[in-house]
This record gives sequence, structure tokens and C-alpha cells, in this order.
Amino acid sequence: MSGRFEKKVAVVTGGSSGIGAAIVVRLAAEGALVLVADLTPPAEETDAVRFHRCDVTIPADVSAMIDAAVDRFGRLDILVNNAGIGCLAETPDLPAETWDKLFAINVSAVFYACRAAVPVMRRTGGGAIVNVASISGLAGDYGFTAYNASKGAVINYTRSLALDGARDGIRVNALCPGAIGQTGMGVGTHGSAADKQAWLDAIPMGRTGTPEEMANVVAFLASDEASYMTGAIVVADGGTTAHTGQPNVMAQVRRRQAADS
Repeated sequence: MSGRFEKKVAVVTGGSSGIGAAIVVRLAAEGALVLVADLTPPAEETDAVRFHRCDVTIPADVSAMIDAAVDRFGRLDILVNNAGIGCLAETPDLPAETWDKLFAINVSAVFYACRAAVPVMRRTGGGAIVNVASISGLAGDYGFTAYNASKGAVINYTRSLALDGARDGIRVNALCPGAIGQTGMGVGTHGSAADKQAWLDAIPMGRTGTPEEMANVVAFLASDEASYMTGAIVVADGGTTAHTGQPNVMAQVRRRQAADS
């Protein structure tokens, strides 16, 4: 599928590291021309991968980002809203400034980018938007109130925008990653050995995901292979959200059997 995105133009926010960088590599490998929008440059620029400095919390910056993609490459076919941050704090201890910053990056930036991209995609007959949300937008986590709220907003915004764009040929879907290693946020990779093991114990597959695995899902959603998918919330979490949260009864049974043998 090396030519799946031949002559397609993509913008990836937060594309210089982590999941975003993996998405850039995957899209470019399959023929896309990619504008990397971030505050810091990617590890490498090529003729097909160009950097554009953008503060996604500033509407004018985001509009300029879309303009830059069109000016450089002539069109816009794919937008991946990947930039995001997290924070750990219970509500009484959460500064208003932290809440506002998190929503500015995780939610408002998605709106700014879509607002600028949709008219461009309409002019060329459609396009694909992929918003990187999180399984934390599907349920609650201890101590992640702001992050949970922001990713929940991205998920429902995705659904609403999908309705608005469907008749224009603009598909809008969201990816909800679970715990992903090898990223700046490093979910499930920090803390003591016991802390790390607690994360792994919550994942039925017993490991964190990789940025490349998330890039695989984004590439599918952005491609014509997903041509009848819009408003979909796609989970890639190693089975985490398949669990009700109740204790592992089979593990308890096995422990008792082992003790009795």
C-alpha cells in the first residue's frame, strides 16, 4: 500500500514527536505530502515532509497552518488533530489556568483546525479528518478530571462535525488510544516497577501500545479504505475498555487452585 496516499496532502498537529511523528512517517511512506505543525521541528525534513511552526492555541496560527499547506502543496486532503497534553490533579487542586491551557490545546485547537480546513476540503470535493482523542474520553479516570473532560469533548465534537461534513464528502473520525509507551506523556511507563505493573495489569494484552500501532489506525481512517466510515470512535487499547472493571475472578480461581495443589 505504498501509494495509498499518492498526491494527497496532510497536516498533522503535534507531529514532531510521539504518536504524531509516527503518523507523519506512516503517511509519508505511503506517498502523502505532509506538513508537520508543531512548536519544535521534526527530527528530519524531506521534500515530502515540511515543518511549519504553529501554536495551536492561537486561532491565527492555526489558520496560517492550513494556508501554508495549501500554498506549499496546492491542496488539503487529510487533517490529523494530534496535539494534546495531560495533567494529573483532582478538581479541588486543579488551577483554573491549568484547566484553561489543557482545553485550549486539547479541544479549542481541534475546533480551530477544523474550522480552517473544512472550507478548503469542500472546494476540492472532500477530505478526511482524524481527531486523536483517548479512551479517557469514554470513561473516567482517578485524578484526570480535566483530561477526561477534554477528550470527551473531542469525541462528541467529532460526531457532530461528521454530521455537518458528510454531504460534502468530509469524513471525520476519532482514534481513542489506550496506554501508549515511547511518547512524551509516557502513559504506563513512569514510576516504580509496581506502578508500571499496575498499568500492565489493567491491559488484557499485557503491554502498552506503540506510536506506530496508532499510526496504523490513523492511516486506515484517513484512507479510502474507510470511505464509509464517519463519526466513528475507534478504540485501540489492548482490550482495556472491554473490561467492566470488576475483579478478575478467573485469576482468583487459579490462585486458589494453585494454593490447593
